[in-house]
Amino acid sequence: MKIHQLSVSDALASVRSAAQGLDAAEAAARLAEYGPNRVEPLAGEPAWLRLLKEFTHLFSIILWVAAGLAFLADWFDPSQDMARVGWAVVMVILVSGLFSFWQELRVERTLAALQGLLPQQVDVLRGGQLAREPAENLVPGDVIVLAQGDNVPADCRLIEAFGLRLNRATVTGESRPRSCEPGPSAEEQAFDARNILLAVTSVVAGQGRAVVYATGAHTEFGRIAHLTQSGAGGDSPLRREIARLSRSIALLALAMGAGFFAVGRVTGVPFWRDTILSLGIIIALVPEGLLPTLTLSLVLAAQRLARRNVLIRHLPSVETLGSVTVICTDKTGTLTENRMRVERLYLGGQIVPLAGLTPGQVAEHALFFRVARWCNDLGESRAAGTPAFDGDPLEVALAELAERHASQPAAPPRSDEWPFDSERMRQSVLFDAPEGCLLVCKGALESVLPRCSMIHTAAGGQPLDDAVRATIQRAQEALAGDGLRVIALAFRRPPADCPRDAMESQLVFAGLAGIADPPRADVDSAIATCHAAGIKVIMVTGDHPSTGLAIARRIGLVRGDAPRVITGAELRRLHRAQLQLALDAPEILFARVAADQKLRIVEALKAKGQVVAVTGDGVNDAPALRAAHIGIAMGRSGTDVAKEAADMVLLDDHFASIVNAIEEGRAVFQNIRKFLTYVLVHNVAELVPTLAFALFRIPLPLTPVQALAVDMGTDSLTALGLGVERGDPLLMQRPPRTRRERLLSLAVALRAYLFLGLFEAAAVLAVFFQVLHSGGWTYGVELPAGSLLYRQATTASLAAIVLLQIVNVFLCRSAVRSAWATGLGGNPLILGGVALEIGLLALIAYTPWGNTLFGTAPLPWPVWLDLLPWAAGMLVVEEVRKFVVRRRLAGWARR
Repeated sequence: MKIHQLSVSDALASVRSAAQGLDAAEAAARLAEYGPNRVEPLAGEPAWLRLLKEFTHLFSIILWVAAGLAFLADWFDPSQDMARVGWAVVMVILVSGLFSFWQELRVERTLAALQGLLPQQVDVLRGGQLAREPAENLVPGDVIVLAQGDNVPADCRLIEAFGLRLNRATVTGESRPRSCEPGPSAEEQAFDARNILLAVTSVVAGQGRAVVYATGAHTEFGRIAHLTQSGAGGDSPLRREIARLSRSIALLALAMGAGFFAVGRVTGVPFWRDTILSLGIIIALVPEGLLPTLTLSLVLAAQRLARRNVLIRHLPSVETLGSVTVICTDKTGTLTENRMRVERLYLGGQIVPLAGLTPGQVAEHALFFRVARWCNDLGESRAAGTPAFDGDPLEVALAELAERHASQPAAPPRSDEWPFDSERMRQSVLFDAPEGCLLVCKGALESVLPRCSMIHTAAGGQPLDDAVRATIQRAQEALAGDGLRVIALAFRRPPADCPRDAMESQLVFAGLAGIADPPRADVDSAIATCHAAGIKVIMVTGDHPSTGLAIARRIGLVRGDAPRVITGAELRRLHRAQLQLALDAPEILFARVAADQKLRIVEALKAKGQVVAVTGDGVNDAPALRAAHIGIAMGRSGTDVAKEAADMVLLDDHFASIVNAIEEGRAVFQNIRKFLTYVLVHNVAELVPTLAFALFRIPLPLTPVQALAVDMGTDSLTALGLGVERGDPLLMQRPPRTRRERLLSLAVALRAYLFLGLFEAAAVLAVFFQVLHSGGWTYGVELPAGSLLYRQATTASLAAIVLLQIVNVFLCRSAVRSAWATGLGGNPLILGGVALEIGLLALIAYTPWGNTLFGTAPLPWPVWLDLLPWAAGMLVVEEVRKFVVRRRLAGWARR
């Protein structure tokens, strides 16, 4: 018989296992025999094909055309040595393509390494002891424990279940969860049996135990392994904009090059001269390094975030973080420490501080403490006779309360369970106690109290009338108003013939526990940072409204007298338009909200044009995590389902880590803008002299090979350095950028093209003509390309660009702050880039091979003295501009 058709005992025997699981030695032996529990990924696109594509995208095609024109010109007139230009362009294509390919490999390796920080873990019984093991270590015969939110790590046969429901959509496409039962099945196929749990399905409710019978490639999922190859996410907005901008600039370069070439042919310009002009325009404008720099910036940002306890699962999420305008955050564990302790109780009609609890009160309310001790799903061990608990911090707090004040006997076997979920907001467990069945229940008062008909007092059970109910609710308000999380406890001794669906009725109310969960130490400063950065923070909690509001006030999330508080019940009654209007409130929080209601909040915020980040840890949070622009899962308390749905995972579950991530995201956008400004400035400095060559019939101030030396040589490392700058200290004191804000904004274009770019171009032309005139050249005289004077003049032009770009890299570190404020240090890539620029310029200008390869000649020292005023002038005029901008911004701030 097949394993799903066997009884539980026979199913265990069929894989030579037992209810206590395998011992460690047997598990190790089977792991060596069966191998790790993983499905090897399908082979992707071959590396050689991906490398080839790097040489065939738009930029490369344009440069191939430029190289072809150079070789064609050399064929027409070999004396002009245009083949050297062609080979230089080919070298640029190869270097740029290899760099981009290396960056893509680095992205893959970085993301794989980051994912390795968060391997899937599973609770497994080894020799009867519960252990936490990597899912890869599972073997046939292992007995695993599953709970709500867990992914099933292998194909398993269920042997015990309490309200277990399974989401099988990843394998079967079923849209509704399926209930599971441990008994033998009459189905022919294991696929259809209710006692079979397939790998990569997920538990949406309940808990259970199952024995593994297939792992890795032998699972049903392993046989359809292509499902594991999730498609690559679409390009992010910033990447699409950079691609659009790069295409526009590249096509403009091609059009201008072709246009000037055509005009030259019509007006009788010599072919070689016309070709040089076209090549110069194309080479000056094509932004070869833009996309690789974006990739490098994102990779390094993801690595920095990993060191700050933020795991990025999708690389484009880094840049999206910079646009976040609203954070919807849970309270417990994110804003608070999730280290809970019971501080006050409500027993027998009065609130009792824990320090004032008397032995008499403990004895009178013994069943309250029994419910606190037995109604949980905790793991338990004993060290020196003292119990240690592992599990949900709230349940740990209640169990420790019972152990301290009224140590309980070991719980009898469970006969049934109704698990907690965000809709029920309560948990019930049925025990077969020696004195008869006992049902214990805990949960939110709103969920538990309507099911109670009696209240336990010192005099025994008393009817629960409206007056007593009102008293209990006032007690809850008092506890919650002090920021305590309030849990109601109840019990019942059901009759033997009580149907299952009536078990949670006619309960006896035992009391309330007020549980403290203090705010995290620095969460108030993180909230203040969000306020300064123009980011709205909305608390979305399942706790009582008064509890949430008290914590919100304590951490500075709410500062006004009349915040808007919306409960889950009220949210259900709100129409979408009403919800969107409610979200306009300056301060708003949601309480007693079910996890699936987060989706409504996220969608309403998105409809208002907000960029939304939302936190979540439960299986029901997954839709909201997917719907948000940034889904944030908890690394410690989060379920597997939530982590897979999220874009990023907080390894420390700390709200402050979200703020750190947003700061990094903003820095990425600013860094790409800095890089763009820097590159466009030298592009203008290359383009304007080339246009002067075409329009005024002067010698060409900068040859194509020399322009390439700037683009891919001297400026390469400094440009990359700007792309990985740390964020501006004032970055989180500005509002988020709008999603409509362009990378190449009007202000950036004016600064790069018409201010810094024209200044640098003027410096190039000035020093070029100064060298020519000092050598006796007069306008209209044709200079041979190989003459010493011409080579010195073009070398001076190259030196002007390099020297002014050294100044410019420090100016571009901030569009507003003074270069003296940003300083010279703090970025090894920039400092290394400056050293590289100086070294390469020296090699190009003062070595025989550099002179031969780049058509240069050594410069006399007076030329360097002529360049210094231009470098100082560039610094002065940009500092004046920044000063004016700062004054204007300060004036707007005062208004």
